[in-house]
Amino acid sequence: MSTITTKDGTGIFYKDWGPRNGQPIVFSHGWPLTSDAWDAQLLFFGAKGYRVIAHDRRGHGRSDQPRDGNNMNQYADDLAELIETLDLRDAVLIGHSTGGGEVARYIGRHGSRRIAKVVLLGAVPPLMLKTADNPHGTPIEVFDSIRDNVASNRSQFYYDLTIPFYGFNREGVAVNEGFRESFRMQGLVGGIKGQYDCIHEFSEVDYSDDLKAIDKPTLIIHGDDDQIVPIKASAEKAARLVRGAILKVYEGGSHGLAQVDAERFNADVLDFVRA
Repeated sequence: MSTITTKDGTGIFYKDWGPRNGQPIVFSHGWPLTSDAWDAQLLFFGAKGYRVIAHDRRGHGRSDQPRDGNNMNQYADDLAELIETLDLRDAVLIGHSTGGGEVARYIGRHGSRRIAKVVLLGAVPPLMLKTADNPHGTPIEVFDSIRDNVASNRSQFYYDLTIPFYGFNREGVAVNEGFRESFRMQGLVGGIKGQYDCIHEFSEVDYSDDLKAIDKPTLIIHGDDDQIVPIKASAEKAARLVRGAILKVYEGGSHGLAQVDAERFNADVLDFVRA
């Protein structure tokens, strides 16, 4: 297993595949998953000659499970340490859901000197929480319920969550039990404390200033039937905050686009990276 040890002594697991002279593509996963959620992309882009890197966020997957430090500033700093340790340059950052917040916060805190392009997929920025200024957001009671379910029975909760996550509750959508089982297994590899703390980071943290700091070509992809991160409170606003961003909406698309619609997603990202 490949790991780096951060300045606070936390081990971060990562995959690093492909030619060292290939342009790096760095993937940040969603909650409560791991880098395995990007398997279809790691294979596809690796076969195209890119250097593909994906890590498990602290508290998730095969990375260490510290009690403290499970916050977006630290996640972004961990990503920065990984990028700097591997001396990645001209990198493409791709973040899904919570990983989109991580990518945005990385640029907000560390700048874009090493970055060439950005892709946000079903990403939580700018703010998921419903407030007076964010009426299309999700009520705090929903996130409190997520906390309660993680604390009391996360195995069943993660399995049940896959239904809206992949849109398996929509008419005509075939249920993929493999995706459901993989989601739960990835979730249960991680630590409950880190995953519990992370709920606050994807729900109540405002990434507006981070989005405004993005000064590289940016592609935002979102499903208009995303039941986890509603498009009106996320991608539609993010596209207005990131200068020159391209918004691509998948009609009927769910939150788990990189898996259920991997062929289309991979092709769209490849076109963007090559442009």
